[in-house]
Amino acid sequence: DLDECSASPCKDHQYCLNTDGSFLCKACDASCVGCTGEGSEKCKTCASGYVKEDEKCTDIDECNLPEKVCTKENQDCVNTSGSYKCVCSEGFEDKDGTCVQT
Repeated sequence: DLDECSASPCKDHQYCLNTDGSFLCKACDASCVGCTGEGSEKCKTCASGYVKEDEKCTDIDECNLPEKVCTKENQDCVNTSGSYKCVCSEGFEDKDGTCVQT
């Protein structure tokens, strides 16, 4: 078997998996910018919203940062994978970018 992966035939956001007589390009983990294999521990660098922790790229919980990310009144922070979103608190709804009581 010829190792086609030695020629790096895959795109930047993929890693190469050598197979018998061929190869596969597989997508890197969402937490990676470039990778050498499967999973968040094989990242070359961490994507935005992720930090290297115990050799893995793990999600940053923006909602637990000392500086509040959702600063509008009656707004709650919801952590998402690699990011966060600001939503109106229970009993409030978004009206033109302001959370008003329902």
